[in-house]
Amino acid sequence: MPKINIAKNALDTIIRKSRVHLYKPIQIAEILFHHRTDKRRWVLLDLESYRNVSKKWRDEVSGRLVGRVCTSSQKFQDNIFEINAIPPSLLRDLGNFNKRESGLVEAYIYNALNTRLSSVHDVNLYVSKSTASTFDLKKLVNFFVLDPGLKRSTDKIYEILVYALFSTIVRALRAQITLEILNDNKQLLQDFEPFIKMVLGIDAKNTKITLPAALYRAGVANAADRGLDMWANFGLAVQVKHLTLTPEIIEDVATGIAADRIVVVCVDSEKTAIENLLSQVGWGEKIQGIITMNDLDQWYKICLSDKYRNNLGKFLLRDVEREFNLEFPSNSELLPFIKERGYFKLKTAGSW
Repeated sequence: MPKINIAKNALDTIIRKSRVHLYKPIQIAEILFHHRTDKRRWVLLDLESYRNVSKKWRDEVSGRLVGRVCTSSQKFQDNIFEINAIPPSLLRDLGNFNKRESGLVEAYIYNALNTRLSSVHDVNLYVSKSTASTFDLKKLVNFFVLDPGLKRSTDKIYEILVYALFSTIVRALRAQITLEILNDNKQLLQDFEPFIKMVLGIDAKNTKITLPAALYRAGVANAADRGLDMWANFGLAVQVKHLTLTPEIIEDVATGIAADRIVVVCVDSEKTAIENLLSQVGWGEKIQGIITMNDLDQWYKICLSDKYRNNLGKFLLRDVEREFNLEFPSNSELLPFIKERGYFKLKTAGSW
């Protein structure tokens, strides 16, 4: 097999495995762009000459095209150059071909990004046009499950749906939490008054505060798909899983999150396995509840029913749309970028 075909297969694998934002393929594209256009002659076999600066190039472009930059660990970011991804030897082959073909590999990568973002646009239309009578939770999830380009981001749509629902119900219940200092030692209160104000948000004279209960998303997670997804100011941690769980991942969930109470949200087929694993490793007490997708679907239907659609349903759909737009980018900046770079002239870029 020709070297360029081996390199292309490796690149296709990276593109296929990437989430919607395609951070790693964009980094490869920008290395190739600078290798092709810069006056400095980049030696692609010399990884250390571009390892760090290429992250800056990637972030400049991804900030414009997808509205955010990569926040994964440095170790995860550098995986792109390992032997099972795009090592310098394969990058050299891509670079030589790309320079000879006037940027064809760059165009190929950005065409893949455009295809991915076009799929996001289709889902966004469904979300933005949904009403209480037309919205279907399982249909929205299937947009991601059934589309190879979006499948890697299925966990994010689950998180959005869970967060929007939990927040809507908690607000509707008007749940509150109270923080109160019970120690009446005046000297202790005086000595630690700055701490009480800055950390607890109260003071020595007013030692009690009541706040609305609220939930918060932890933000963009890395590809490891572990860790905290949501937390609440009433002491609850939420972990959303849509993939098969192992005892190791369950251990991460139960011991890696500093919370006394954890709720796990999972697909229905995983519930029994999770319960059995928790029982085996003795962490059942820490898990407050296991919520399945059927539970979520039923609660969505209640919120969107005639009974509640005006005071719960409209806020639920608004929250789904807002979180979707925060999580997933549009392709409005990509076509001008492709035109600026001249990629549209390379007619074979889509199939290469």
